[in-house]
Amino acid sequence: MLNRLIAIVVLVTLIGANLSRFMVYAGFEVNQKFIAENLCENKSRPWMHCNGHCYLMNKLKQTEEKEKKQERAEQKNRYHEVLPNEKLTLAFKVPVSRLTYPEYFSENTVQRSFAIFHPPRIV
Repeated sequence: MLNRLIAIVVLVTLIGANLSRFMVYAGFEVNQKFIAENLCENKSRPWMHCNGHCYLMNKLKQTEEKEKKQERAEQKNRYHEVLPNEKLTLAFKVPVSRLTYPEYFSENTVQRSFAIFHPPRIV
C-alpha cells in the first residue's frame, strides 16, 4: 500500500512539473475576471482590451525562466568532478625493461647549402 502511495505521489509531481504551463493557463482561465480587474497592467487603458493577457504573458515568461534555471541546476548536479583524496600509486608486477636503439646515421644524405634559403629583400 505504501509503495502505491509513493508511486502515485512521484507520478503526480512529475506530471505537475511537466505541465506547469498548462497550470498557468488553467489558473488564468479560472481567475481571468479577477486578474483583469485587479492585476492587469493595462487596466488604465481599457481601449486595448487586454483583459489580463499581459499578466498571463508575464507569468508564462516567469515559468519559462524558472524551468530554465531548474534545467541548468540539474545539469550542474549531473557533472561533478570527483577528485581522489589519496595519492595514487601504481605497482607493476612485471619488471619494466627499457629498450635502447642505436642512433641512425645515413651516409647518403644530401648536403644542401642553406645560404639560398633566406627571406626576400625589400627594396
